[in-house]
Amino acid sequence: MSIERRHFLRNAGLGALGVGLAGWQLLKPAVSASAAGSTPAAAGEPLAVTHTDAEWRAMLSGPQYAVLRREGTERPYSSPLNDEHRDGVFTCAGCQLALFSSKTKFDSGTGWPSFYAPLENAVHTHDDRSFGMLRSAVSCRSCGGHLGHVFNDGPRPTGLRYCMNGVAMSFKEQAA
Repeated sequence: MSIERRHFLRNAGLGALGVGLAGWQLLKPAVSASAAGSTPAAAGEPLAVTHTDAEWRAMLSGPQYAVLRREGTERPYSSPLNDEHRDGVFTCAGCQLALFSSKTKFDSGTGWPSFYAPLENAVHTHDDRSFGMLRSAVSCRSCGGHLGHVFNDGPRPTGLRYCMNGVAMSFKEQAA
């Protein structure tokens, strides 16, 4: 009987710890839309670029489709855009909207291309409650494609870290 009680107490303790950790994650503040420099898309706001699911599948590679249209995440350190240091603009791989200037890119050490600010009117944010935590997801304002997430632990001047999936973007070098 004491062995069963010990197992019960251990499992109850582990369960309480799990609930406590999940609750802590839920209480962490997400980046507000105003702090991120953009506003969430209004409900029903039309997108400038739309395609059927079949058209998106034909237009995008498998990994691009998984991230942009299904809110997936690429493996860290898998994107060649991590090592992109030329002057230019990072654009949406789905619609080619200019999203981020290379001037705002920094090495966050996370394995994903990171920026401290998007270009004006390029992205919108919305709450992402997946994985038992509250995060601010970032999407392309033009086509609605999922790009990544924004966090409150970036460098000055904004203090934000736009942690983007490289597969969701393309790079266009600025002419000299």
